[in-house]
Amino acid sequence: MSAKSDINKLRVELERHNRLYYLGTPEMSDYDFDQMMRRLQDLEAKHPEYADPNSPTQRVGGAPIEEFKTVVHDPPMLSIDNAYSLDELREWDARVKKGLGVDDVEYEAELKIDGVSIDLLYANGQLARAATRGDGVRGDDVTPNVRTVRALPLKIPSQLKRLEVRGEIYISKTDFARLNELIEQEGNEPLANPRNAAAGSLRRKDPRLAA
Repeated sequence: MSAKSDINKLRVELERHNRLYYLGTPEMSDYDFDQMMRRLQDLEAKHPEYADPNSPTQRVGGAPIEEFKTVVHDPPMLSIDNAYSLDELREWDARVKKGLGVDDVEYEAELKIDGVSIDLLYANGQLARAATRGDGVRGDDVTPNVRTVRALPLKIPSQLKRLEVRGEIYISKTDFARLNELIEQEGNEPLANPRNAAAGSLRRKDPRLAA
């Protein structure tokens, strides 16, 4: 089997395991995953002619960021107010219908994730930029740090020249507990909550520490 074939096979396998990790159904330990990643890193180092910016090895982060660049959100990243009663929910529904000029609206709902809002820009299917919400109009470019998120696809099957995806970056309670255990083992104060931990990781100037 050629080096190119080995590299491609490892890339596919690592992305598959990244996806399984995200779904909470991992098929290998973190140690085995790291060993597979190391094999790919060694092969890519020996064969730079097969370099690919979307390779799983490119998630690990590059040089420290001296200063975060400002990104202007167009359209702005707005938020929805909380509703504490059915009457408030009905009033909101009425405003939506009136604003759209329709009599019927279909909604999709999901559980609230207490994370950090993020805006992902894909250009021709490739992750081109990731930005924090900031004040809703302007945010920070945190692309190098976001690239280290294992569950985030660096490439998507899209033919659109420009596609923006907005969502939340968060740390699960299980991973947060594991992280705090490691922090306490090193003699440091544990982190306050998962949301602050996620926000702090995004703001690190060294992407290698955000991974």
